[in-house]
Amino acid sequence: MEKFTIHAQAKAVLRGKSSNAFTGVVASGNLEILFERKDNSLDVTVEVMTASHGYQVVWEAVIKDFVDRTSPGGVHIAIHDNGARPDTVLLRLMQGARLMGAQS
Repeated sequence: MEKFTIHAQAKAVLRGKSSNAFTGVVASGNLEILFERKDNSLDVTVEVMTASHGYQVVWEAVIKDFVDRTSPGGVHIAIHDNGARPDTVLLRLMQGARLMGAQS
């Protein structure tokens, strides 16, 4: 397993009142993502645990795209990956951001 943390700055705090959200199922050969609201800062922290070694640059690109699209400031994200493709990772991230903002 490879584990690393990606830090990013959002343009705004993620909307909504939900304190957490969960998407995906790692046992499905996909990935699971846990979102936790931490504070009202613009900081975004993403912890990635993956079985696929050597893809940190790809992860950084997907996270940058996600942050640019959703501006999830104040959120900590934990990802447990089981070899999901980048488009699936982005889909699950977008779903989680929507769940967090659903109770605005």
